[in-house]
Amino acid sequence: MEAPAGLRLALVFAVLVHFSLLPTSYSLSSQDLQIVSAERRIDLTSHITRVYLTLKVENTGTSPPASEILLAFPPTEVDHIALLKAAVTVGKKKKKSYLPLDVKPSEGPKAPNETKFFTVLLLNPLSVGESLTLEVLYVLTHSLEPFPLEISQSEPQLVYYHDSAILLSPYHIKQQITVIKTPSTKVESFSRVEPTDHAGTELKYGPYEDRSPYSFSPIIIHFENNNPFAVVEELVREVEISHWGSLQITEHYKLVHAGAQHKGVFSRVDYQSRPSLSGVSSFKHLIARLPPRVHSVYYRDEIGNISSSHLRKDSRKSELEIEPRYPLFGGWKATFVIGYELPLQDFLFESSDGRRYLNFTFGCPLAETVVNKLTIKVVLPEGSKNPFAIVPFPVEQSLETSYSYLDVVGRTVVVLEKKNVVPEHNSPFQVYYNFNPIFMLVEPLMLASVFFFLFVACVAYLHIDLSIRK
Repeated sequence: MEAPAGLRLALVFAVLVHFSLLPTSYSLSSQDLQIVSAERRIDLTSHITRVYLTLKVENTGTSPPASEILLAFPPTEVDHIALLKAAVTVGKKKKKSYLPLDVKPSEGPKAPNETKFFTVLLLNPLSVGESLTLEVLYVLTHSLEPFPLEISQSEPQLVYYHDSAILLSPYHIKQQITVIKTPSTKVESFSRVEPTDHAGTELKYGPYEDRSPYSFSPIIIHFENNNPFAVVEELVREVEISHWGSLQITEHYKLVHAGAQHKGVFSRVDYQSRPSLSGVSSFKHLIARLPPRVHSVYYRDEIGNISSSHLRKDSRKSELEIEPRYPLFGGWKATFVIGYELPLQDFLFESSDGRRYLNFTFGCPLAETVVNKLTIKVVLPEGSKNPFAIVPFPVEQSLETSYSYLDVVGRTVVVLEKKNVVPEHNSPFQVYYNFNPIFMLVEPLMLASVFFFLFVACVAYLHIDLSIRK
């Protein structure tokens, strides 16, 4: 397939950028590891790129057992990695299970073109002659580039995806394939690195045999992707705990359509009369997946309450379908607030050492959404002490103090911040704290004291004679 001029220029630029990543004769370390087979599957069906990597690694050297495996990435790709997980497979076929492994950034050895490394720590060292199967998942955000950068209401959205047909690795790879899945069969052009096959929604590169360490072959795919590019520029979620029986959630959103910019005027008539042709890359509703038994749900923006929302509930989950006041095209933004309440007994528990702890879900409830900056504020009851949070991935933690009605010393707020959040970050986290139940009586006693002194003042006023006549 002949590439257009714009694609050829972009490909030349990619080749120049990654030229130094071509095969070199570089020795990784004294540990002789090689990849017997590598299968990489890249999912481009949404604006979040997911890469599933299966590696069969073998120790063919005579050195001591290997306790870690290095994963290599181009420096431009590392900046887009939102999540990286690895697991080792145990057993075969139906009895196969996955044991998660620790993954951490690593300086790694000296490598061409400032290649970045992550270290996968093995549970058991890989002895000479042994092999294992490693399953890796990494998620990339903002890796699809709209081209053209601006489109009219009637045009579909086309995007570029840059990668390599050959897996970048510090090890020798005996055999490998790369399969790329697109949202539809509408692929404008793609780079060919023979053998290359295009069938339906899949592009297959390989199999390639005996590739030396740090081999790299840049490719560019230009295809149609009209899925919503929903990006939350900033999300502030406040979780307020009340020991009187409720959990109040307030979420402040700054949403943007991060796809190709909309140009020209917007025609509401065309949008409604020809929905399959007009504004196919826009979106007018989103799904928020909320916990079960949610109640007192509201959805509003700066103008006021928005009635165009639908809540569906069952015993396992709740789904809130929200519609902004207007459909969102590329570059358009919307700001709104979602609030709801939950039963406290579903999320607040007591540990064996007497501490209270909140077990809640991290991340964003909006489906298939990227959050550039997420801030979760857990407001603890007044009188809480020694708070700390346990999150299954790195976040920034800090403490604040907030004041509400009838507060005396203020409430401790545990603040968790993380950038580049994807749906895979929607996992439970815990906030532990000490609490003396006597503090639950502070506010009722304050109210009772106020009414008591008011009653005494009224009685005293009625019984005092302030007249000047006898």
